[in-house]
Amino acid sequence: MADNNSQPNDGITSTITRQKLSDQVYERLWSMIVSGELAPGDPFPSERFLMNKFGVGRPAVREAMQTLSNKGVITISQGERSRVNELNATIAVAQVDEIAKLLLSSKPSNLAHLKQVRKILETGAVQLAAQNCTPDDATRLRSLIEVQREKLESHKEFILADIAFHVEIAELSQNPLLQVVIRAMLNWLLEYYTPVLRWSGRENTTLSEHAKLVDYLEHHDSARAVRLISSHLDRSNPLYVAKAI
Repeated sequence: MADNNSQPNDGITSTITRQKLSDQVYERLWSMIVSGELAPGDPFPSERFLMNKFGVGRPAVREAMQTLSNKGVITISQGERSRVNELNATIAVAQVDEIAKLLLSSKPSNLAHLKQVRKILETGAVQLAAQNCTPDDATRLRSLIEVQREKLESHKEFILADIAFHVEIAELSQNPLLQVVIRAMLNWLLEYYTPVLRWSGRENTTLSEHAKLVDYLEHHDSARAVRLISSHLDRSNPLYVAKAI
């Protein structure tokens, strides 16, 4: 005889877990930010106000606010009201920075993948830069080449100047997401930069290619600019070597 109190078995087994109070507070605060109830630049509600609003204790509020702060959504200042931040690409990429570095260090093969992604993004950035480059932009890029030329005696300073040059080209794309991602990738790659004892003219080749690239950008010759940056990155790739685990 069937049990009248039994429920139909739909094949789904689930466990209901109790959510932490701080997680619930975080979700409420997040909804207020997403909806615009708390807009960028607004002072954040006081802890006392939030305790009364949500009916929770101070620890739950503080933990939720700290989570928002860790994500870059709000800024917590001692002695001042916390504020909602203006979200941008830099904040978004910063959230994955440490994870990306860990991923690269834990699995050396990912370095090759990063180089591949860099090539895809930088060739795209160069194509856009060729469309947008003005005489003033070209002058600024040439000044960066001269700064890099002054760093020939220091491998590290030379590569930092190289990064500045490539980031400036990304800025000419007029795509802030592209700029921030390329800057982050170049900084991740920097940790794997392994210069040889003697570059055998490799640094002068870099400067020469940079100068040609600026000429192509200034003349809006995207096809030649893309071909050059592609071969330029292929040539520089061996300088970035994965470390043995």
